[in-house]
Amino acid sequence: MTYNFTEEYDIIVIGAGHAGVEASLAASRMGCKVLLATINIEMLAFMPCNPSIGGSAKGIVVREVDALGGEMAKTIDKTYIQMKMLNTGKGPAVRALRAQADKELYSKEMRKTVENQENLTLRQTMIDEILVEDGKVVGVRTATHQEYAAKAVIVTTGTALRGEIIIGDLKYSSGPNHSLASINLADNLKELGLEIGRFKTGTPPRVKASSINYDVTEIQPGDEAPNHFSYTSRDEDYVKDQVPCWLTYTNGTSHEIIQNNLHRAPMFTGVVKGVG
Repeated sequence: MTYNFTEEYDIIVIGAGHAGVEASLAASRMGCKVLLATINIEMLAFMPCNPSIGGSAKGIVVREVDALGGEMAKTIDKTYIQMKMLNTGKGPAVRALRAQADKELYSKEMRKTVENQENLTLRQTMIDEILVEDGKVVGVRTATHQEYAAKAVIVTTGTALRGEIIIGDLKYSSGPNHSLASINLADNLKELGLEIGRFKTGTPPRVKASSINYDVTEIQPGDEAPNHFSYTSRDEDYVKDQVPCWLTYTNGTSHEIIQNNLHRAPMFTGVVKGVG
């Protein structure tokens, strides 16, 4: 088959979430010519669900990414609004650093890093197809029928593949944060013999701050002692005023509301079958 390749790359990364950003930065810093493709450039390394970095288990991964030269730890050190060591009442083995992020600032800071990286091209485009010839990946085709050659393709699409938003009994096709769902690429991967599964993520509702009665909540401040994720960060560079979290609890009234509406919950109606 003859392709009309308009550009050639060593590596094309599909998806600019946390994984895609780190993959593209790592490859470009090793001297590879890289294209990082994303459906929405404004959502690069964005956190539409839980705007936090670290915590139990995940905090270890952040440290590992940092040790390997990644950017996540450095960026959250610059953009956190609260830093807290969890499980301090327990042994050292289960303690974990967690940062609450300014998700808008985190995304902008990471985008700045990507756009200033040599050998790395960032482009807003929908990848519809991975092109394969004689059992070997040769490039990709976009939704607008542009074809780019590549020696390798890295797929870091996250929850965009056949993405669906489910709110009670409402269900519609969408990627995270109202972005487009990637339908054709999911079909293409299946045609290539890859098994397509589905995970679910539960996103809590956003609450208007002015509507909260803070008198009946418990304040959860950040740590007074400076802390950071990156091995290269310095305490004095990232000491700042922190935003507190607020702890509250369910009660009999909230339990009653839940019980009365279980028949509408996707996990109970069978609409959601995925694990996550």
